[in-house]
Amino acid sequence: MKQPSAASKRIPTGGNPDLVHNPFAVLTGEGLPPGPCGQPQSFAGSPATLDETKPAKKNRGRVDILRVKAGRGGKTVTVVKNFTGIGLPEKEQLARAMQRACGTGGTVKDGQIEIQGDKREEVARILTEANFRPVFAGG
Repeated sequence: MKQPSAASKRIPTGGNPDLVHNPFAVLTGEGLPPGPCGQPQSFAGSPATLDETKPAKKNRGRVDILRVKAGRGGKTVTVVKNFTGIGLPEKEQLARAMQRACGTGGTVKDGQIEIQGDKREEVARILTEANFRPVFAGG
C-alpha cells in the first residue's frame, strides 16, 4: 500500500469562512448608554474601529496646591509643586492654561507653578483634567 504524501495530509485553510468565527459578531449595543458622539455603542466593530478608541489615561501622580502669603508683601499666591516626570515646557504650558482659566498672572519658578491670588479650586480642576491628582496642602 502506498503511503500518502505530505501534501495530501495538509488541511486547506485558504480563507474558508467556516473557519473564521467571531463570537462577538451577534452582540449589539441595545440597552447601553450612548457612546461619545451620541451614537449607540456596538461591540461588533471591526478591528480598525477598536484600535481608534483611546485608552484610559494613567494617573500622573500627586501634586500639592498651597496658598502662600509669606514673603510676598501680603499678597496671596497659589503654588503648585511636587511634579514628577514632567519637564519645564509642560509646566509652562500648564501655567498658561491656569492663567487663562483664572484670569490672573503667574510664572514657573524653581520647578513650581505660581498663580497670583487664591485660585486653588480652578487650579485643581485644570490639574485633574491633565490627569494629575491635586491635593490641597497648607492653609
